[in-house]
Amino acid sequence: MPISNMRGGSTLAGAAAGLLLLTGCGSGGGTDEDPTAAAAAPTREAPAADHGLKRIPGVGDRVRAKIPAGSRQVVVVYGESRNSADATVVLYDKQGNGQGTTWDRAGSWPAHNGAKGWTPDHREDDKRSPAGVFTLSDAGGVLPDPGAALPYTRSSSFAAPRSWAKTHWHDFDYVIAIDYNRVKGTPPNDPTRPRGQRAGGGIWLHMDHGSGTSACVSVPKAAMEILLRSVDPARGPVVVMGDKQYLKG
Repeated sequence: MPISNMRGGSTLAGAAAGLLLLTGCGSGGGTDEDPTAAAAAPTREAPAADHGLKRIPGVGDRVRAKIPAGSRQVVVVYGESRNSADATVVLYDKQGNGQGTTWDRAGSWPAHNGAKGWTPDHREDDKRSPAGVFTLSDAGGVLPDPGAALPYTRSSSFAAPRSWAKTHWHDFDYVIAIDYNRVKGTPPNDPTRPRGQRAGGGIWLHMDHGSGTSACVSVPKAAMEILLRSVDPARGPVVVMGDKQYLKG
């Protein structure tokens, strides 16, 4: 059955369902992850005191220098440690211009990253999330568009294989592609890898199942809905991600 592509009203062949298996979070079959998922923690909203920040907390000069000058929206993934799968995702919005520039924390949520932690030199199937600064340009998922600001592709080809643990079946109901080893402007599950297969790929923000991932970053469904509606291509959004020690550099 043809699949609707919300980008241009065209159709994708049914065979597109196989593309998911080529993605970083889809390639591991979920077998290396904890099949007993904890319930997703509730969304944590930012307190008023987190408005008007002069700098993004926990992000040092080396990493901050990699954020494009024109970016006015940053999603930071604070990994607990290099070998931990636990993280916190925080959305920051830039306000003002010039000397009056500040950052507001728009939301904060519990998250998970690669089951084995983080690496600045990600390789296929290493079960670590790539640390670095990456743009965000495309979104999609199994579910209807919840009002995403990014281009959104709805397709059943995102669905996790039913051979996976049931706790993982809804991982890709909503996804935002992290622009690591992919072509911007294509659906998140496009298999093209400009840097080659060995460098890994298919790194997404997606829905959480309560434990570490193959390489993606996962957050509760409520957080994904907020991020999809908030991450705005007009604001040059990027994700800054890595363990806390890496981010401080």
